[in-house]
Amino acid sequence: MKDGIAIGGTIAVDEIKRVASYPDKSQLTTIQSISRSVGGAVSNCAITLARMDRKLPIEAIAFIGDDEKGHFLRERLEHYQNINLDQVRIAGDTPFTDVIQDSCDRSRTFFTYRGNSALFDEEAIDFGKLNSKILHIAYILLLESLDKEDEEFGTKMAKVLKRAQEHGIKTSVDIVSENSNRYEKIVPPSLKYTNYCIVNEIEAGKSVGIELRDGSGELISGNLKKVLMRLKSFGVKDWVVIHTPEGGFGFDGESVYSVPSLLIERDRIKGTVGAGDAYLSGVLYGALKGLGLSDSMKLGTAAAASSLFGEDSTSGVRNYEELIVMYKEFPKRDVLKI
Repeated sequence: MKDGIAIGGTIAVDEIKRVASYPDKSQLTTIQSISRSVGGAVSNCAITLARMDRKLPIEAIAFIGDDEKGHFLRERLEHYQNINLDQVRIAGDTPFTDVIQDSCDRSRTFFTYRGNSALFDEEAIDFGKLNSKILHIAYILLLESLDKEDEEFGTKMAKVLKRAQEHGIKTSVDIVSENSNRYEKIVPPSLKYTNYCIVNEIEAGKSVGIELRDGSGELISGNLKKVLMRLKSFGVKDWVVIHTPEGGFGFDGESVYSVPSLLIERDRIKGTVGAGDAYLSGVLYGALKGLGLSDSMKLGTAAAASSLFGEDSTSGVRNYEELIVMYKEFPKRDVLKI
């Protein structure tokens, strides 16, 4: 019987550099600290889920290199006995990302080296050996082999998701945030074969051509419901969720939900790397355990908030029971009506 969650696609080492402030072009800034952590959806989500539930079966599906960064990733993943690495293969160079954290406004800027990520293609997953109930693949727009056009399904990613559903596996996708006009062409084909679409407001808005932030950066709350329903109309079978700093917003085909984010004191925030992956992990864990969309979003909200307690993407994440208490006890933003 299938159980647990599989995470496939992007894996990387995050080289985290905290700077005094992000410089203008050709200007200099001071690096205040340097650290390293796992990065990318495969390691971020797998470890977050493992920290939430030490008994949850988790399968990691990715390519790493036979290099120092690849050895680092494998060592970190092997620390958790419930993460199965049978479908982690060795080839090419391990991807890495320079994460520049601005100490002033806590923003992050990413410079990524894709390395062997192009090797993750339509044959990368051995479905005959996959034992999970849910398969999450990330990120659309970053896995170039799966972003390629497919005559029948639209994209290779859509083809893989369809194959997963034919094996009785529920599917989940995430998108990378980038400054491009590729979203409306590449994202929709995959949503037809997606059970859970969990993305941030930038990715959601660009995927349907509706802005969710105005010129001053304010959330356009009046557009959230339209975007949720538009994403659902592409064929998402179960849940569409948009996560933002202000809160999470979800649609299950019947009801729209607004779940406020937690208020975390500024001096407790060590870093924001991996908060999106932590949110997604919480929602998928809720789905796996049979929670409704609203409760799953609350779990995702708490997981994302707890990830802020660590400088890296996973070390701050608490277990399931602690996250439930955390969501109940921490102060929250006002509920945003949409």
